[in-house]
Amino acid sequence: MPDKPKSIRLEAYKLEVKDCVKGMLELPDEYVDVVVTSPPYNLGIKYESYRDSRTRNDYLNWSRDWSRQVRRVLKDNGSFFLNLGSAPSNPLIPHELVGTLKEVGFILQNTFHWIKSITVQTKEGKMISTGHFKPLHSRRFVNDCHEYVFHLTKHGDTPLDRLAIGVPYSDKSNIKRWAHTEGKDLRCRGNNWFIPYKTIVSRSKQRPHPATFPVELAEFCIKVHGAKPELVVMDPFLGIGHSALAAKNCGIREFIGFDIESSYLKVARTALLRGTTAPGVEIRGQEGQKKNDFAGTLFDASAKQSK
Repeated sequence: MPDKPKSIRLEAYKLEVKDCVKGMLELPDEYVDVVVTSPPYNLGIKYESYRDSRTRNDYLNWSRDWSRQVRRVLKDNGSFFLNLGSAPSNPLIPHELVGTLKEVGFILQNTFHWIKSITVQTKEGKMISTGHFKPLHSRRFVNDCHEYVFHLTKHGDTPLDRLAIGVPYSDKSNIKRWAHTEGKDLRCRGNNWFIPYKTIVSRSKQRPHPATFPVELAEFCIKVHGAKPELVVMDPFLGIGHSALAAKNCGIREFIGFDIESSYLKVARTALLRGTTAPGVEIRGQEGQKKNDFAGTLFDASAKQSK
C-alpha cells in the first residue's frame, strides 16, 4: 500500500453549512465517485440542534429523501459506503434503512463489519483484548463491539481494489499456491475491519462530536473503491470532518461535505488546514455566504498565512 502523502494541494474541498438534501440538489447528476457517510442512527443521541428521536416512519422517509439525492449524484460505477450502528432497543434499524435504500434503487454489493473491540485467544491459551467499546450494564444484552459499513452501488457490479487494504499471508506457502497472488505476499482483508478508536483524554477538545467514526475507517472505504487523485468524494453528514481528512490522506483533490452545524465544520476545517500546501478549503453558510469567522485561506507553499 502506498504511504500517505505528507502534503497535497487541496484544489477543491468545499464544506457547506447546509441541509444535505438542499446541498445535493445543487450538484449535477453523476458527479460524485465515492460517498462515505454516517447519518444519525435515530437512537436519541444528543447533537447540537438535530433531533435524533424521530418516529420510525419519519426517520425512514427522511432517509429516503436524502438517499435519493445520493443516488442521483453518484456515478454509475460509484460506491456509497454507509456506516450504521444500532442499540439493543432498536436492533433492526440498520437493516430497515438498507431496505429503504433498496427501494430507492441501490444494490447492497458488500457488507463490512467495523470491529471496534475484540478478544482473541492465542494457541497458548492467552486471552488478548484490544479496542474500545461502550459497556452495557444489562442482564439481557451483551456489549456491542461492532457497527456496519454497507457498500451500496447502482448496479451491484462496481469493481473494487481489494488489495489496496490487503494483508500479508500468515502461511507464506499460499503465495506460490494461488495463481491470483502473482507472487505477491498480499491477500484480500475480507469484510471484518478491526479499527479501534484512538484513546483520547478530552472528548470536548479532541473529538467534539457525539458520534464519529475513525479517519481510518473512511480511508479503508476510499481505498477499497480505488483511490485516485481525480476522484470526487462526498459526505452529506460531515460532522467534524473525518471523511474529509481520509480523502486528504488518500490524495483526493476534490471533496464535498455538508452539515447543519457550523461548529462541527469549524473543527473539520481546522483539522484540514494541518499539513496542507495551498488555498482550497471553503466553508459557506446557509445562504451561500462565506462564514467569515473561519473561512480564511489555507497556508501557502511558503508556509506564510494568507489574510
